[in-house]
Formats: sequence, structure tokens, C-alpha cells
Amino acid sequence: MSNESLAGLVAVVTGAGDGLGRAEALALAEAGANVVVNDVGNRAHEVVEEVRTRGREAVAVVADIGDWPTGDMLVEAATRAFGRLDIVVNNAGVLRDMMLFNLTESAWDEVLRVHLRGHASVSRAAGAHWRARSKSTGEPVYGRLVNTSSEAGLYGGAGQPNYSAAKAGITALTLSAARGLARYGVKANVICPRARTAMTAPVFGEAPPVDAPDLLAPERVGTFVAFLASPAAEDVTGQVFVVYGKTIGLVGAPQLEQTFRTTGDAFTLDELSAVVTPYFEGRDAGRGFAADGLRVLERLSR
Repeated sequence: MSNESLAGLVAVVTGAGDGLGRAEALALAEAGANVVVNDVGNRAHEVVEEVRTRGREAVAVVADIGDWPTGDMLVEAATRAFGRLDIVVNNAGVLRDMMLFNLTESAWDEVLRVHLRGHASVSRAAGAHWRARSKSTGEPVYGRLVNTSSEAGLYGGAGQPNYSAAKAGITALTLSAARGLARYGVKANVICPRARTAMTAPVFGEAPPVDAPDLLAPERVGTFVAFLASPAAEDVTGQVFVVYGKTIGLVGAPQLEQTFRTTGDAFTLDELSAVVTPYFEGRDAGRGFAADGLRVLERLSR
């Protein structure tokens, strides 16, 4: 088996009935994996047939990823159909975009339920499965967790407070998984993909003519997911990647910019005004915690 081959491995992909999830499921199949295809609709069955045309086996699980028991259901489907689970790609999501001052309770709850709760449900179930396997053998397992965040969670989308919060939570969840599951052999990483799908069409617009390369084709992301799922990514864990066109960006960790220390036992309001206020005077109002520097990828990926 080559270092990139997934032959003999089994993957679960959520939201795989269309768009990015479909591209990821097919990329994993082309690399040799059997696939559990999850979605809320019957298109999951169509992707199963597409996987089979690539010489691999697949089963469909039509279920809402926002329902907590679905995580266990997907792990059970993999082990029942194929006898094992090695790879989880959490992709399923929805959009309910609106400005913060227009945000409704239902729009908040639905986005957090599908994105963050869905990621947590499957990650927990897979983590419990991998931990049990490792404990039963006394050896690390082959486990790959690829979660889908977004740049919106890194710099905050003005019209996406719910989506941005969910995606930031997914990044934190994945970093926690990378630490908590490391002893069992599991590698966990985050992708922030830019891909043209039905969900993102209003943002990215129409695809270019069929004879022109599409920098936002979901297949470009699928290839990178197959890499993260492979033995070649054995040393890659706890990382955040932006996947865009011809470029893959590795996102660095936040760094401490400045410290302010009191000269006494505790800050007073007067001292804070004297120490902190001058530091921000004349500062670019757009310079904050947001990772706006990632926008350079638009130029690099052409």
C-alpha cells in the first residue's frame, strides 16, 4: 500500500449527498476507501452508486446530523457494513445568514445545531470507538478526523454571527480532539474550504465555462481531504488549513501581541487609562483579533 492509499480503510462523510461532501466521499473512494455516505435526503443513495462505479463499496445513512444519536448511528453503520471505522469527515452544514441585530433564535439554534452539535456528535462517537479499539489491543489505532470550519470563524463574517460562532467552535472542538485522542493514535485537523456548492453559490457566483479551470471546484478540496485521511499525513494533527484553488494555507496559531502590567497590586481605572489607551490611539480600527491576513490567498491562488 502506498503512503497515499486508503485501501482497506473505511470512512464516514457527513453531508455527502451533494457539493463538497460528495466530492470528499468520491475522493476517498478513488483513494481506496469504502464509504458511509450521510445526508438528510435520498441523494445519499445516488452518491453510494457513484462510489461503487469507482470500485469501492458504500452504504447510505439518511439521517439528520444535528440529532445527537446520529453520531453513534454512523459509527455503527461503518462497523456493521465494513467491520471498522478509520476516517471521519464532518462536512454537513446549513446557512441562515443575517446581521446580528436581525438574528433570530431559530436561525441561531439551527446553525449551531447542524454545524457544531453535528460535528460534536460524530466526533464523540468516533472518538469513543477509537478509544475502545485502542484499549482492547493496547496499541494506537488508525484514526483520522477531518472537520470543516470556515474563515468566517477566523475573522468573523459580518452577516454570519451564527455561522461564524459555529465554525469557531468547530476549530476549538478539533484542537481539543487532537489533544484528547492523540494517545489513541488519532489525528484531527480542520479545513476551511473555499468551494463553489449549492450552499455557497450566492457568495461565489456561477461556475466558469466548462472549458476553463474552476479554482473553486469542490474536487480540489476533496483531494486534500484524501491526503489528510492517508498515512502520508501521519505527522499532521491539530492544524488548521485554508484550501483554496491552487493554494493550501496553513494557519498559524494566535500570538500574544502586547502585555500591560500594573505598577501596584492591581490595576486602577486611572492606570488602565494611562497605559492601555495610548497603545490604541491612532491604531487602525480594522486591526484586531481577526485573521484578515488570510485574504492574501486570493492573490496567491490565481
